Order: sequence, then C-alpha cells, then structure tokens
Amino acid sequence: MAGIYVHIPFCLQSCHYCDFHFSTSLKTKKRVVNAINQELVIQKNYLQEDVIQTIYFGGGTPSLIDLDSICSILKTIRSNFKLSQSFECTIEANPDDINRQTVKDWYSLGFNRVSLGVQSFRNTDLNYMNRSHTNNQSLKAIRYLRESSICNFSIDLIYGYPILDNTSWENNLQTAIKLDVPHISSYCMTVEKQTPLYFYIKNKKYQALNSKTGQEQFLIARHLLIKNGYQHYEISNFSKNGYESKHNQNYWNKTNYLGVGPSAHSFNGHSRQWNIKNNVSYCKKVESGDTFYTRELLTRKNTLNEYILTRIRTSKGISKKYVYALMNSSERDCFDGAILSLSTQKLVKFDDEKILLTETGMLFADSISENLFLI
Repeated sequence: MAGIYVHIPFCLQSCHYCDFHFSTSLKTKKRVVNAINQELVIQKNYLQEDVIQTIYFGGGTPSLIDLDSICSILKTIRSNFKLSQSFECTIEANPDDINRQTVKDWYSLGFNRVSLGVQSFRNTDLNYMNRSHTNNQSLKAIRYLRESSICNFSIDLIYGYPILDNTSWENNLQTAIKLDVPHISSYCMTVEKQTPLYFYIKNKKYQALNSKTGQEQFLIARHLLIKNGYQHYEISNFSKNGYESKHNQNYWNKTNYLGVGPSAHSFNGHSRQWNIKNNVSYCKKVESGDTFYTRELLTRKNTLNEYILTRIRTSKGISKKYVYALMNSSERDCFDGAILSLSTQKLVKFDDEKILLTETGMLFADSISENLFLI
C-alpha cells in the first residue's frame, strides 16, 4: 500500500503563522496543474506498482482551484497508478470555499474525506491569524458536510496564542464536540522565521507566545476530547472510532508515498526527496525534463531516527523489536539507558514491547525524540 500527496501551492491570502510553500497569485495556476500532471507521469514508477490506498490534496488551498483542474489530476493518477477499491481521497478546504454544490462536485470526483481549516470558532482569533473566513462560514461548511455524502471530515483547530485564554479554547472544543465533528487536528501555534507572526512579535506588535499556555491547552484538549469519545491516536490528532486519517498514518507507519507539486516530499523506503519550492522554477524543470527534486539516500541512522521521531508521537509507540534490529550492541545499550532515564522521569511507559509517551511526556515529545536519536 502507498499514498499520493498533491501540493496545490495557492492561497487567497497569507495566514500570519504559516511557513508552508504557497503563492497568493493565481497567475501560474494552469501551468502548475499541467506540471503536476506531467510529474505524475514521470514518477509513475516511483512507488514500484504499490497499490494506492490514499490520495491527499493539500496546500496551500486546493479548494481554490477549479473542478476541471482537480479532475485532470485525479484522471492522471487513475491512468498511471493502481488504486485500492477502498482508497481514502481527501481534499483540504477553507470554510469560505464550501457550499452544497461544491461538496456534491467533490464527491462526484471521488473525494470521500474533507479536511477543513477552521482554526477557531471565534472571529477575533481568525482576524489575529489573518484567516479569510468567518465563524459563521465555518458553521455553514460543517453543516454542508454533515448533510452530504462525505460524512468523513476533519477540522483543524489552533491553540497556544496570547489572545486565546483557556475558557475560550474549551469553548472552541465544545463547539466541535456539539457539531459531532468526527476528526479534529489540534495544533499548538509556533513562530516560524520569516512569517508575519515572527516579525509582529519581533517588532512588539504581537505579544510573544507562552509555552506554558500551550501545554495547558494541550491537556485541556486531550482530557475533554477523550471524555467525549475521541481517540487520541497521535499527539495532534483525535478521532471518533473509524475516522482516523489513513493518509497521515502513512507518514507515521513508514508507508511509501509520492508527493507531487512544488515543495512536495516523497519517500519510498530507501530514499526521500523534495521538489523545488518556487512555482515557476518547478514548472520549467518539469517541462524541460530536468531534475526538479533533491534526493537523499537514507542511512540506517536516518531510518531509525525518522521512525523514532514519528512513532513516539502515536498511540502505537516505538517497537523495541524494530529499533533493536537496526542497532548494534553498543547502540542498544545507549538506547536502553536513555529509555530508563525517561521512564524514571515518568516521561515514557511500556506496553509489552512498545515504548509509549506518558501524558507528561507528550508535552516534551520533540526533546524526548532527540534524546533517543542515534548520533
């Protein structure tokens, strides 16, 4: 099994916190779509005839491009790859791009899952982030999805920024629960360099983020969502039973995936690669037949460290059997020593041969991963 990620690098406007690759100019839209179709043909053997279990249109904002463009990409995928009979097909969307007809059109094209960029149910927060939609548009979009044939959908919510107090965060979560949203991705805001948020904080226009607030609000989300029937299957992801994101699990379970479009990443088990970020440069390279990506062969240490980084964040945890098989005896001794120290600090726990984060450990997942890496 494998997955395909399609990066659509266009947005209506720039969110203050975002450092993903995107453009607010749609001038190159048609050219980029054509290049993506060309790349799919060029890379048709990248996954070595693996059956495609998931397709994910991300961005950027895929809901910004027209149906004919989306249809052409899906048609190219179907013509060049083997699809599972029960594949998951997701499109990311902004609430202001959705109406009843839009959802019907997506379903007719084969989409059976939508990831909705709600971020907050408070207009003050949306203005702070420079989002293009309103709370009312989010509520309408969720209603349109609930009334449609696409019953599998997710919403993104962001926490950990100064104007969001704990009560307001809990209200955001309660709104999602009352709307019976089947999947919630909950992210702590971070300050990435060169983003508007970075410069606003640097120039004292915005207050700096507080890590303690982020930790408190993470625990509020975890406790409230679990209490209301959600499974906490990855640090940032909660789902009702059966609504886990299959595509995201590809990344965490070391399943092969092909990423197409500017800045998209790919992985095939022994190497990883990432495409050129610039839209025009990407198109020129694809059109001329030149190499449009950078490839890195994965060493044993790369493979092990990436496994630790992703799996420690999941409810499945790290398999000691798997990591031991990739380690020599001295490396196993160092790993065991690190695990013992983390266990003593009550940051990790054990379930048979699996190593799992404790609730406290979830607050420090990245630093715990670094402690376990092979150097």
